[in-house]
Amino acid sequence: VQLQASGGGLVQAGGSLRLSCAASEGTLSSYIKAWFRQAPGKEREFVAAVRWPTTRTYYADSVKGRFTISRDNAKNTLYLQMNSLKPEGTAVYYCAARPIWSVQYYNPEQYNHWGQGTQVTVSS
Repeated sequence: VQLQASGGGLVQAGGSLRLSCAASEGTLSSYIKAWFRQAPGKEREFVAAVRWPTTRTYYADSVKGRFTISRDNAKNTLYLQMNSLKPEGTAVYYCAARPIWSVQYYNPEQYNHWGQGTQVTVSS
């Protein structure tokens, strides 16, 4: 099972990017999916998660109101729409998945499937 993240790049502060995460198998369509990010010298941190089948979403306070996580199970793809980007959002963004819901959805150790990461750089 593989997750392939894409869509990163260089953007000015205030700009937008949309990240995608494609799953290699349809079995992941029922998995809980999330985005994390890791800046240089820092620990990996939670960004957003989406449940299944309720599709309820969860966000880190730092991105709430600016980022939107969504999923298209027909395409086996997870998205992260990022608006009003800030320089502190510069990081490698990773998608992740786990088979069942965990109340610790924000903890990267709870996820057993990871994408390779995509670099997002926000210039000031």
